[in-house]
Amino acid sequence: MQGVRRCAAVGGLTLDVGGDDESRPGERRVERVIRENPVVIFSTSSSCCMSHVMRRLLSTLGAHPTLVQLDHSDDIRGALADGSGATVPPPAVYIGGRRVGGLESLMALHLSGELTAMLRQLTTS
Repeated sequence: MQGVRRCAAVGGLTLDVGGDDESRPGERRVERVIRENPVVIFSTSSSCCMSHVMRRLLSTLGAHPTLVQLDHSDDIRGALADGSGATVPPPAVYIGGRRVGGLESLMALHLSGELTAMLRQLTTS
């Protein structure tokens, strides 16, 4: 398939996170993936067990997150940053375009009841 540089297989769905334009910065790719998918998990093979827990929790709540594997995507991994510009270590979850954080942050939102509200808001917008 021409025009696809890097893909992430997501439960039968292939997510294009690259392209022909090698000069495109990783930030634009990350922004596009986050904008086009309501729930995204950026993960590496070393954080696989944590991303698995995240995916299971979100799926149980009716959300089916897009998973982007970053093992060979250093340009995209470097583009994951919080508001202060600090790099966010994977796995990192984005819901509705907002960075939620890692597994601990996701679980805290779930235990407080805020996660369900966030996911509900995605379906009403």
